[in-house]
Amino acid sequence: MNNILLIPIAPLSRTKSRLRDCFSKELLKELTIAMFKDLANKVVNVDCFDQKVVYCNSSEILDLAGEYGLIGIKEHFTVPRKSFDEVINDLNNIAIEEFNATETIFTFLDVILISERNFIEVSNLMKKNQLVVCPAIHSAGISIFGRKPPDILPTHFSDPNIPSFVALLKDAQERNLKITIYDSFKSSFDIDIKQDLVLAYEYFKIFNLVETETYKFLKKNLKLTLQKRNKRNNRDFKIIKTD
Repeated sequence: MNNILLIPIAPLSRTKSRLRDCFSKELLKELTIAMFKDLANKVVNVDCFDQKVVYCNSSEILDLAGEYGLIGIKEHFTVPRKSFDEVINDLNNIAIEEFNATETIFTFLDVILISERNFIEVSNLMKKNQLVVCPAIHSAGISIFGRKPPDILPTHFSDPNIPSFVALLKDAQERNLKITIYDSFKSSFDIDIKQDLVLAYEYFKIFNLVETETYKFLKKNLKLTLQKRNKRNNRDFKIIKTD
């Protein structure tokens, strides 16, 4: 068995574009590097994967991957730009062809609360399942997923109508695959939009993750906070600027 952890990362020039109303391009690069350092520190501490591969076009990320003992592979751009499903498929094929992967697990940079224990639990679940998937907490997206064998079914991140988690699960069920939904708050929380940043800052403190690079970045640069509009409704809040 060759169990390969795969980490696709967008180039620094295009990182986290939905957060550009919160941070400048340079600060978004700093945030991405901070998140990568935190993820790499977790990944290097688990031994349940035969190889750990980072896939990115940016040399800064690939150089850092090497410093952490991870395998860095450069993504090559095409015109027109590839869809995310195509990028995922390219990396999956690299794992099969170059590392003889019999199973692959994908994780993403912005799943900032994920822990070493979560990686171990997902790896263990893969031993008895063909698909292990953790839904993103704020959407019907995907935060981490594994496939055995790696090409047993495609991903559906680029589906224009159906959220990726729903589409993947429907496809897997139609193929009668053995599936497990990994239920984990830390694995399912990701940073995608402005309110995620504010919540992330609070969760870092709640889970005592204040030594992470991402927390330090947010403490220094985040000038936003949440405020309830209605004292009886936790879902109705506004984001306000702080000094």
